[in-house]
Amino acid sequence: MKTKIKRIDHLGIVAGVIKDLGIVDLIDSRITNHPKEEITTGEAVAGMIINGLGFSNRPLSLTPQFFQSKAMERFFRKGIDASYFNRFKLGRALDDCYQYGCSNLFAEISMAVCRKEKVDCKFNSEDTTSFSLTGDYEPDCDEYAIKITQGYSKDHRPDLKQAIVEMMVSQDGGVPTVYNAHSGNASDNVIFRDRSQALIESFKNSDSPKYLIADSKLYTQETVNTALHDIPFITRVPALVKLEKETIATLLDIPLDQWSTHDEKNHYRGIVVRHYNLDQRWIVVYSDDMKERSRKRTEKALLKEGEKFEKALVKNSKRRFSSIPEAEKSIAELNAQAKLYHVKIEDIKEHKVYEGKGRPTDETPFRVVYQIDGVLEKNLPAIDSMIDQGSCYVLATTIPREELSDQEVIQAYKRQNDSVEKGFRFLKDPVFFTSSLFVKKPQRIEGLLMVMTLALLVYAIAQRTIRQKLKESGETIPNQINQETSSPTLRWIFQMMEGIDLLIVEINGELKESVNGLTSMHLKMLEYLPPPVREIYGMAA
Repeated sequence: MKTKIKRIDHLGIVAGVIKDLGIVDLIDSRITNHPKEEITTGEAVAGMIINGLGFSNRPLSLTPQFFQSKAMERFFRKGIDASYFNRFKLGRALDDCYQYGCSNLFAEISMAVCRKEKVDCKFNSEDTTSFSLTGDYEPDCDEYAIKITQGYSKDHRPDLKQAIVEMMVSQDGGVPTVYNAHSGNASDNVIFRDRSQALIESFKNSDSPKYLIADSKLYTQETVNTALHDIPFITRVPALVKLEKETIATLLDIPLDQWSTHDEKNHYRGIVVRHYNLDQRWIVVYSDDMKERSRKRTEKALLKEGEKFEKALVKNSKRRFSSIPEAEKSIAELNAQAKLYHVKIEDIKEHKVYEGKGRPTDETPFRVVYQIDGVLEKNLPAIDSMIDQGSCYVLATTIPREELSDQEVIQAYKRQNDSVEKGFRFLKDPVFFTSSLFVKKPQRIEGLLMVMTLALLVYAIAQRTIRQKLKESGETIPNQINQETSSPTLRWIFQMMEGIDLLIVEINGELKESVNGLTSMHLKMLEYLPPPVREIYGMAA
């Protein structure tokens, strides 16, 4: 009798969801496979997704080592071996994806997945992030390939080269629907403008309303004038916009008890404006938490400005001026620079400056110069205004109030953080794919970034499925601190699935397989997942 033990753990969920979504077939139906290779491009991509969601923190070049102890035939098909997922095959798969068009390939897969899973794509959140890369990268003769270069680093690593990833996700489960890679020095404003133009036709042809949600980088005069006239959007108005400050100041003249209440700490008031030649609805949101943060920022600014002008006053007090108006002008110049303080003239002293040398007499000619002393006083109206301005933000939208109320616009914008931003944090987790960005060709970097986003797609769909099933059944499971929850993270479920093995026993040439380590909690969780997942764990479909 011979026995083998192969690991399944949480990877059965990943592999089963990939099968259920048909990702391998979706890729292989679009990319011609090499007849002499043991695995298809779709299977190679699936292998990279499983490796990435294995959270093993190892580069893709060690994928065969990663799969060596895994239940490969259950994850893929009969006759498949870990050695087939070598770096040469994975590299060619990334090349194939690039040749097809990574953005197009991802969009087609995501569209099919969202249609199958009935993902509500009404609210679409868009953002960008940077991925810092180390090492040297081969120059590419392909003019359409991204450039691995330095640019504004959102990772706060301006010393490293980078690539920019643009992603749009549905607020229904945080499922990514759009992926695109850009050169490391690409401008967010340009990316958002181009994406808005690309969405115009798809939004118009949609059977149901679709809305674009993004942060303040979307709201530029060029983007509004060229694209946002035709797309219903929700975005934050940049604080640098003059009308934004004026609108906040105007509405704050109205007592807060006359504002609408969003929740116990937030109030809002809407106003119709025409800005950048576009009629819009602006919603000013006042937040108690933002006011407290604004107060602390203002106190720091007050301290910094006070130190600066105390030094300037000492220096100015040592100067000699030929006339009182000239002395007063120096104080006026300081006041022109001050924001939170006002310099008040405290004293103007006269000094006689005698001509010539020696002891002066009553008849010695002289001229009078002036020395001026000032004192700093807090500019209380300016301080209050800065605190008030920081207590509010302004949302702009072109969605009619009959479609979305002010309250619903605020809620949709706040869900931005629960969708696209969480997706980026997931992709940049140190135990995910980031350390795998070892490939040196820009085309392969672009392909790998797409695979990473596909992994997020698989993760989001699996998490959404479990949460929906728990909600529908009214059941809960214990979280990390043993409290019942109906919205667990998939990462926690992955941790719960540790210790599940496939036992293979050979008796008289006959192989028998059994899955060991399944608990009642595992079985409960697996019931919420699609049949291909349950089959991997040896459960009846």
